[in-house]
Amino acid sequence: MKRRIFSFFRGFTVSSSLPGYVVFFIALHIHNLASAQFTVTGPDHPITVSVGGVAILPCHLSPRMSAEDMEVRWFRFQYHPFVHLYQEGQDQYEDQILEYHGRTELLKDDITNGSVSLRIDHVRPFDHGQYTCLFQSSIFYEEAILELMVSAMGSDPYISVDGHQDGGIRVVCRSVGWHPEPEAQWRDHHGQLLSSASEKISKEANGLFQTQISIVITEDSNQNLSCSVRNLLLNQETISTVFIAELFFPRVSPWLVALGVILALLALLIALATYCFWRQHRAKETLRSDLERQKEEHREEKGKLFTELGLGLRRAQLYAGTVPDTDTLLMSTSHLPRELSPHFPSAPALSYQKQ
Repeated sequence: MKRRIFSFFRGFTVSSSLPGYVVFFIALHIHNLASAQFTVTGPDHPITVSVGGVAILPCHLSPRMSAEDMEVRWFRFQYHPFVHLYQEGQDQYEDQILEYHGRTELLKDDITNGSVSLRIDHVRPFDHGQYTCLFQSSIFYEEAILELMVSAMGSDPYISVDGHQDGGIRVVCRSVGWHPEPEAQWRDHHGQLLSSASEKISKEANGLFQTQISIVITEDSNQNLSCSVRNLLLNQETISTVFIAELFFPRVSPWLVALGVILALLALLIALATYCFWRQHRAKETLRSDLERQKEEHREEKGKLFTELGLGLRRAQLYAGTVPDTDTLLMSTSHLPRELSPHFPSAPALSYQKQ
């Protein structure tokens, strides 16, 4: 005898025998396993929040079922530590990422329908990026990935003249407080892009970005220009315009050029005259030294000559046996030059006496 037994599968029948009951319970268990499976769904587009605002990241189960007894985990780069954890019917904070302490809340108003949302207060640039929402039951788990985009509009561009460069003026545009990295551009009064001389983007301690862009303009180029800084995420920009007056450009007067040339030539002539005077003075000093040296040598030679002559005359007289009259000898020495008389050996001892 066969009888129809209630089943979740339409048209499913088994006999009243024991094997039939075994088949029935196996089918029922398979149905329960199938009904325990679910998918996790989040928004299909990034969620954009400004710095300092509140971010709401929604996540829900499909099909709808209660998640009160499930584990709901939000994490980022790794499973542990977590951004926020709901487990055993309550929120867990013991191993939460330090940067999220006191800033997260799991909104559980619709948790019986499998829908929860993560609330993040006082959004920071650090919060920018992907988040994983994971639901886990006793026998199954599934997850979804969401993306949070953090944006910040920075300050209005500040334009300043930063000195002269390459025959023109270097103009710098600065702006701070942007997220993500901004795009800075120079434009003329027609809105046409201008080539920049340099561009620098750096990250501040608070996670926001600052940008600096410069351009060199000449007197012949367009002096009316603007600097725009754009947030590519929000597609918004801020613009500042400046007009560079002609008086800022370096000018060279013809008179100044002529004066510079004259001064340069004058300096050159003075240098040449100084050099010539030094050479002439040096030549005179050299000539004077040579003359003094020659005079001294001549004086020494004359002294030696007269000394030799006097000694020879003295030897000749002694050899002849005659002694010259003192007057004669004195007269002979008187004819010697004054500077040579000390060289005569007998001159200091001679004197004139009349008998």
